[in-house]
Amino acid sequence: MRGKIIKGIAGFYYVRVTGSGIYECRARGLFRKEKIKPMIGDNVEIEALSEEPKEGNVTEILPRRNSLYRPAVANVDAGLVIFAAAKPAANLNLLDRFLVMMEKQGIETAVCFNKADLAPEQAAEYAGIYRKAGYSAFLTDAKRETGLSEILAFLRGKTVTVAGPSGVGKSTMINHLQPQAGMETGSISAKIDRGKHTTRHSELIRVEEDTYIMDTPGFTSLLLEDMRPEELKEYFPEFREEEGKCRFRGCAHLKEPDCAVKAALAAGRISESRYENYKEIYASLKARKPF
Repeated sequence: MRGKIIKGIAGFYYVRVTGSGIYECRARGLFRKEKIKPMIGDNVEIEALSEEPKEGNVTEILPRRNSLYRPAVANVDAGLVIFAAAKPAANLNLLDRFLVMMEKQGIETAVCFNKADLAPEQAAEYAGIYRKAGYSAFLTDAKRETGLSEILAFLRGKTVTVAGPSGVGKSTMINHLQPQAGMETGSISAKIDRGKHTTRHSELIRVEEDTYIMDTPGFTSLLLEDMRPEELKEYFPEFREEEGKCRFRGCAHLKEPDCAVKAALAAGRISESRYENYKEIYASLKARKPF
């Protein structure tokens, strides 16, 4: 049977098979021998060992279109990063680091500012920053289900990794988009004898047919591994329009004279917060310090 891994905990992989339900599976020793580890989002072949309870073995991992390692997920179509407009205040530097990581992977990403009702002017300002940079930006109030139809339209037909710090309302939003999510999580947790659900592990939640959300634990830091400082500018979409206009080839857009990016910043075409975060991330990469 063919299915999709929706969760993995302590060596068990939970595989949704369309029309048959969720099987608790082990990965065959073959994968360990070949140093291949199944990932959430993998499309796999399984052999069923029993139907009640539903148990089986993962026998084959089908080819991946892409893979991320923070959060760890395969076959992602898009990303949605959620921050709160207030309570807690949005950390735009952390947001920009996440967007850089997704740009490096070539994955379309949208931004959502939840709790927009608590700080409407601030939320609108944040959305403006990211729309100017070329991103889709949504304003929502998950508790009142405001703005969720736009989120659903973005998600439809995709596997979307949803990430953001703790306390921004991700779980509330997911529960409104898919009311059965809590029930499904509860049934899986019961099998592995865990208590009340919090997002300790990444998992895929089916919203509609062919539409999945990947819920991930709240993140507080990101290390952009294997990235050279010189390539960082490639992952700020608003810089691309200025490419080739600087006086010096290989301009880092920092202290060089006649820099087109700094000219665009002065003209208001690039937001100050995005540029300041670019400088800070560049310095961190230069120093090779985790952040």
